[in-house]
Amino acid sequence: MARSIGRRPKTSQAAQPGMIFSAAPPSALSNEASRKSAGPSAFPRFQSTASDQLNPRLSDRFAAARVKLRGAFTPSQPITDRRMFAGRIDVLTTLIRSLEDQRVHVIMYGERGIGKTSLVHVLTQAAQEARYIVVYVSCGAGSSFDEIFRAVAADVPLLFHRGFAPTANEAEKGGTLADLLPSGPLSPRLVADLFAKMTGTRLLVVLDEFDVCESPEFRRNIAELIKNLSDRAIRTQLVIAGVAADLTELVEHIPSIRRNIFALQVPKMTASEISHLVENGEEVSGVTFDRTAIEFIVFVANGSPYLASLLSHHAGLAAIDKSRTKVTAEDVSIAVDQALAEFRGRISKHSQIQIDQAAKSGVRHVLGVMAGAALFNNGRFDGRDVDALYPSAANAANFKGTIDELAARQILIEVHEDEYGRGYRFAEESVLPYLWILAAQKRFLENRKAPPPEKPADTAVDKIAVQAPATALDKTTARPSGASSRAADRS
Repeated sequence: MARSIGRRPKTSQAAQPGMIFSAAPPSALSNEASRKSAGPSAFPRFQSTASDQLNPRLSDRFAAARVKLRGAFTPSQPITDRRMFAGRIDVLTTLIRSLEDQRVHVIMYGERGIGKTSLVHVLTQAAQEARYIVVYVSCGAGSSFDEIFRAVAADVPLLFHRGFAPTANEAEKGGTLADLLPSGPLSPRLVADLFAKMTGTRLLVVLDEFDVCESPEFRRNIAELIKNLSDRAIRTQLVIAGVAADLTELVEHIPSIRRNIFALQVPKMTASEISHLVENGEEVSGVTFDRTAIEFIVFVANGSPYLASLLSHHAGLAAIDKSRTKVTAEDVSIAVDQALAEFRGRISKHSQIQIDQAAKSGVRHVLGVMAGAALFNNGRFDGRDVDALYPSAANAANFKGTIDELAARQILIEVHEDEYGRGYRFAEESVLPYLWILAAQKRFLENRKAPPPEKPADTAVDKIAVQAPATALDKTTARPSGASSRAADRS
């Protein structure tokens, strides 16, 4: 049952000047008979019930396909069904062996949308099948060590504490390790002492979105706990996942525990793995994708499982809306347009204006190529990326000149100095996928009309790299000094 909080909306309201929505045409308002004759089927409604069953009042024969497609491609949610897990078998095998054979703690890091949480869910399922006790925690900005490990202890039955027999009264009443904790703040050593008394099982503590936590003290406590657990060979291991450019950004004081962990930067998916992702969705949904449609998705996704799932989802719905279960390249093009609309909505108005004016001055394509290179490199790129994309020294120099001018005028990108030297970073994170998808869609559609190249490029980014325009950017508005911002987009 839906509840409305606040004032009741008025039953009718005249259109106000300056509002986005205008009043309906007079003919539509006056034709009451036509509106009634359309019946309830003309009004938009949910296609399935809250229990995920088909709405019996719907007569659409494609409703079942729509429901299945919804479960096959879930861009806004991680993969929880092993049937939908595509590729990454070698990565998953490496993670399992690190935990089982080396008994180390695991740290996974990588860009948003690369599939870390999906990997974590499939890994935990494998651990649960092996009778591990698995506790999954999604960290927040205010997460504390005490709060998280009291919750972890509450998920471990007293049955596995060596100080309590299986028939002990406390164990039979459903007691947990949390019952043994003191009321005061928990320290890493106290938590390690408690877990050291576990027997008959192994505990896997998964800390997802670890980078979201803002407390340096929390990170130090986790590092100290890893050290304590490892030095005492305690039957508890941590799996940490987060967004980070490198290992030291994710966990502070890492040198002291480096030998106790296995660190994995989650790579982007290969073209064959993206194809496998689409094929898995075909099998579950009954919606099929023709060869060109899959090639289109693979090209634009550029190794991102999130983008691949998003485009497959929208393309499948576009086909179903046309009473088809066969997805074509035209459906994927519609899906790309929808994805672009979504990403544009996440970009600040200031950056939107700069993107539009960059298009008018002919440099948006330059930004699109670099966005593809920076998409899985923490938003960063440098001259080496340009040289890799442009073997011609003249083309590379022309491209670098354009980038330098954009950065000097603070148009979407800015100079970034770090341990790797001088580079560039997009000032707003949400701009990257938008610019990349624009450039990739344009080039894929152009390539369909053009004869095939003599030598195919190695990656999608390589394929869209063209000679940088020599435009002087006269029409592009510069970013005001100090106005750069970083969007908090976590899709």
